[in-house]
Amino acid sequence: MRNVAIVGAGLAGFSVARRLRELDYTGAITLFGDEGALPYDRPPLSKGSLKASVDASGATLRPSEFFEENQIALRPSEPVLGIDTTARTLQLRGEAFAFDALVLATGATPRALPNAIIRGLHGVHGLRTLADAQRISQAFGTAQHALIVGGGYIGLEVAAAAAERGLRVTLIEAGPRILGRVAGPPTADAIRAAHKRKGVDIREGVGLSALVGTDQVKGAILSDGAHVAADCVIVGIGIDPNVTLAKSAGLATENGILVDPTCQTSQPGIWAAGDCAAFPMADQITRLESVGNAIEMGEVVAANIMGQSRPYAPTAWFWSDQFDLKLQMVGLSPGYDRIVTRPGVNPDAISHWYYAGERLLSVDIINEPKTYIIAKRLIETGKSPPPAQIADQSVNLKVLLKS
Repeated sequence: MRNVAIVGAGLAGFSVARRLRELDYTGAITLFGDEGALPYDRPPLSKGSLKASVDASGATLRPSEFFEENQIALRPSEPVLGIDTTARTLQLRGEAFAFDALVLATGATPRALPNAIIRGLHGVHGLRTLADAQRISQAFGTAQHALIVGGGYIGLEVAAAAAERGLRVTLIEAGPRILGRVAGPPTADAIRAAHKRKGVDIREGVGLSALVGTDQVKGAILSDGAHVAADCVIVGIGIDPNVTLAKSAGLATENGILVDPTCQTSQPGIWAAGDCAAFPMADQITRLESVGNAIEMGEVVAANIMGQSRPYAPTAWFWSDQFDLKLQMVGLSPGYDRIVTRPGVNPDAISHWYYAGERLLSVDIINEPKTYIIAKRLIETGKSPPPAQIADQSVNLKVLLKS
């Protein structure tokens, strides 16, 4: 293998390149991006960055010297236009770039509101890139009323940042409750209560009918007929995997770029990693949108490019910072039939354990990092402590790791 091309200069693509060098790969590595920036970390964009002006250097994964020292050719302003799987080349602007192995780490794109709702008004933002975060942070400096559309991680983190910047904040969620796809009802209750204490107006089961204003957005009409003030609108209604490049090259897709257990696509020698990749997990096709997935999948791809034939079997983990709460989650809860609640050592700490029968599926932890470490280890090793032991505060959770 003499030449590895990586399309996508985010965390997943960076992780492939970094791990290849750690595994003593000596061939060429070329990392293609289209944002014109060094690879950077995205989670800070919706967390700490919006509390003040966004500093690009703070999110950068490695300085430029890292890429030079590791002989990783970084082309951050070079969008890839097509893939010729027969000739094994990438189509660039005025150039065909040959590869021996190709990694697609193309990420995802935020879903947008319909044009009929936006009506061409200024002041409506999505959040995915550093440039997006910079625009939103600047808008927070002059806005008075923020409307957040979507009650997932991104929406709630942005709502918290806006409230801490002194804006009046309304968050609407079209589903029955916030965090509907990613956390259980008791966790949603705790997060909702925290936002309420900080003055955030959360409205669930309510959609957006129209934005109002002349040139700049000034307000919104909600699906229940209510009118709310809004001179800044942030949309966080999910993301769609970037599969256009893969589909045009004839690769199999299904809510992402389909890969086998080793992260190889339907075309030998072409791999996928990160938000764009859909992989087999627990007898179904899964796509994980997380930092952990980007890093770990990228590292598995690198190992398999080096011939290790290593299957990707991740443990899903996520985290979210909102106000003074740190929410950490491990595992996936669909299919649970019982929730065991364990109070923490402090009044603002608690964990919720999701079981299917006697099998532990996942855990949501608020403000208890030590409990998260134990829970993650339990999930990783497939251990399921009896629910009664979890509920019993006299039981030291560390003991459960040895049982």
